[in-house]
Amino acid sequence: MTLTNITYALLMLLCGFLVAKLISARGIAFLEKKYPIKNGLIIRRLLFYLILVLFVVMALHQMGFQLGVLLGAAGIFSVAIGFASKTSMSNVISGLFLLGEGAFSVGDTIKIGNTVGEVISVDWLSVKLRTPDNMYVRLPNETIIVSEMTNLTRFKIRRFDLNISVAYKENLPKVKALLLELTRKDNQCLEDPEPMIVYEGFGESGVNIRLAVWAKSEEFLKFKSHITEKVKDALDAAGIEIPFPHLSIYAGENTAPIPFTLVESGKNAGDNPFER
Repeated sequence: MTLTNITYALLMLLCGFLVAKLISARGIAFLEKKYPIKNGLIIRRLLFYLILVLFVVMALHQMGFQLGVLLGAAGIFSVAIGFASKTSMSNVISGLFLLGEGAFSVGDTIKIGNTVGEVISVDWLSVKLRTPDNMYVRLPNETIIVSEMTNLTRFKIRRFDLNISVAYKENLPKVKALLLELTRKDNQCLEDPEPMIVYEGFGESGVNIRLAVWAKSEEFLKFKSHITEKVKDALDAAGIEIPFPHLSIYAGENTAPIPFTLVESGKNAGDNPFER
């Protein structure tokens, strides 16, 4: 091993690092134009390390190392590492499956179990999320693969279903016309798809109605509070009753009304009618 060989090896490593950076950056940009690949972080890192390892092997060969012996030792070492890190390898493979599936990408808001957050990183072993209350959550790739995942921002618009109850005495066509007129005048309610009014049935205290209205996904959380407030104000202004749960006692039309007496409680315990 001479100084010239060492110099060539170091230059080769430097060139390998620069080539790996360039190809990984340009390669993922090319693939994103040709194919619907959104999770480019894993592919970029995979390309980078594969190219870098290739130049490292060439540098070792330049320095006179016996590659056959090194590759054999590396094979044995990799098998031992594989048995010792089954979970890590499972997460790496799961990450590749997530990449190929393309179910979400950096910047999307997803829901997994009870966790909702914006994807800020897709790494070899895990996916990092930022929750709406600005907390950092790390989810292993294997957990995401075996769980139900909902992408809340995959599409540009979402539908919000607002459940409303009106008293039985109210005129349903009037209520329907009022709600549709409200959605037509509100700029945050989309006209296409058009809003819908669905009569869900008869509840314990009134008629259950569902207002299905569409809004932009990025404004969905604010829109829920906005449209709920608007509907409440519109119903109040029109004098339409929103019933609260109540109980009616009915003994039948042929039965006399149930008698009752209103008694004011006395000052002393002995004046309480329930203690007599």
